[in-house]
Amino acid sequence: MKVYQAINKVQAELAKQGIGKDRKNQAQGYKFRSIDDVYNVLSSILAENNLCVLPRILSRDLRLAETKSGGSMHYVTVEAEFDFVSSEDGTKHTVKSYGEAMDSGDKATNKAMSAAYKYAMLMAFSIPTEGDNDSDQAPQEVKKPELTNSRFNNAVQKIIAKEYTVEQLRDTFTLTAEQESALVQALANA
Repeated sequence: MKVYQAINKVQAELAKQGIGKDRKNQAQGYKFRSIDDVYNVLSSILAENNLCVLPRILSRDLRLAETKSGGSMHYVTVEAEFDFVSSEDGTKHTVKSYGEAMDSGDKATNKAMSAAYKYAMLMAFSIPTEGDNDSDQAPQEVKKPELTNSRFNNAVQKIIAKEYTVEQLRDTFTLTAEQESALVQALANA
């Protein structure tokens, strides 16, 4: 069954590089791996190993909670399954996960689905926060994924709208010289 060979290859690759907890929650002060970090590292590794991850939401529970200021928060829990499918022979393995999130607007369900995916991937692939250094203990440099032009343009728009920062972009991706130049120019014109 090729699905298990593919899962094993993905685990082996992720064991080498890991996904660090490089982001910090400013309000509570803890470090974390964002869903974007997980997507950015996993997407190319999954593709290289002919492994598709197909989500399925089984249930969604929505509750409203009152905030201290009298507003309301949406508290959502989703139950999700993720089919890991080998594109070579169609064999599959299913992983179940739950995600929880709160939001005062309309993003609680999206956040809960992202949490379910993130933790399903962390558990299924046993993703470490650091890579496994070789025997001589030399530090390994983690290669950041390159950014496609369409995703780059989207990121620049988010930076201009103050939804994303230049630091987050550079921490997550390797930018080409052309992208660095375009970023400087876009920010100067904003």
